[in-house]
Amino acid sequence: MRRLVLAAVLSLAAATSAAAVDIGGPRAFTFVALGDMPYKTPEDYPRFEALIAKVNALKPALTVHVGDIKAGSTVCSDEAFQKVKDEFALFEGPLVYTVGDNEWTDCHREKAGKFDPNERLNKVREMFFAEAKSHGKAPIAYERQSELMPDAKSWDDKGFVENTRFVHGGVMFVQANIPGSNNNFETRGLDNVKEFFARDAANQKWIEATFEKAKAENLGALVLSIQADLWDIKQTEPDVPLASGFVKTLKTIEKQAKAFGKPVLVINGDAHFYQVTPFYGTDMKPIEGVTRLQVPGEKIVGAVRVVVDPDDADKPFAFQEIAQVPPAKK
Repeated sequence: MRRLVLAAVLSLAAATSAAAVDIGGPRAFTFVALGDMPYKTPEDYPRFEALIAKVNALKPALTVHVGDIKAGSTVCSDEAFQKVKDEFALFEGPLVYTVGDNEWTDCHREKAGKFDPNERLNKVREMFFAEAKSHGKAPIAYERQSELMPDAKSWDDKGFVENTRFVHGGVMFVQANIPGSNNNFETRGLDNVKEFFARDAANQKWIEATFEKAKAENLGALVLSIQADLWDIKQTEPDVPLASGFVKTLKTIEKQAKAFGKPVLVINGDAHFYQVTPFYGTDMKPIEGVTRLQVPGEKIVGAVRVVVDPDDADKPFAFQEIAQVPPAKK
């Protein structure tokens, strides 16, 4: 019955976060997931700001941005990064950011400015993860892998400040730097290969440790935010045999979710359209208890509102797409 009431409330586009809390268990809350925006700049900045206003009106407990804060074909400049960071500050509640590929792995492209991707990743770390707290007008503190696992280092001896986690309402939220463009598993040079293997190993440790912490603390659910569509292994380098940079991540999620034994939600962007599906393992079979939410993006400047009831062991998550902001009329 509670699930039916929850579905009925979500059918109302104007439902408030307070109403969402009222209809679930005592710990029910809402959060918003979005990503892959703003893309077409500068035209999409006003659209993104209008979407932020919509999110603020819903008063979610927090908002998660799963990365790609610009298009892959636009310049990866400090100024472009700063513009989006300033827009993150417009969120009334906490804004938690996960790194996407367009901010660094794709910055070697000519249209993106022919930057060194690894240098751009370190710039993203410097600008967006200088402190152990989220963005937004009411930031929340979070734990970072760089402090909890100081031995986990990137190829150039940097700590993974972008891998973060926190608990809200009996639910573990964890973010990991697993971007599109095949997780940066490309063959542009030795530094690129070193970067991938170091970060991939660190990501597995981070995800494993976070699942174990959630189980030890008897939390009701876990939400993992990444940028990549883990089943998309298209590579940007021509004439290179396909090899997935996501295999270890898929195996880690499958193993840890089974050991956790409670509901898991994996949020990703990268494909640019809204979709809720089971989460498939390396054998392409659904993993019991794991749901995948793919957020809209690129041309679709919209978001997804998620209602969470950590006390509902069967179906703790419900979803409502927030109407997109249309382009300005010419």
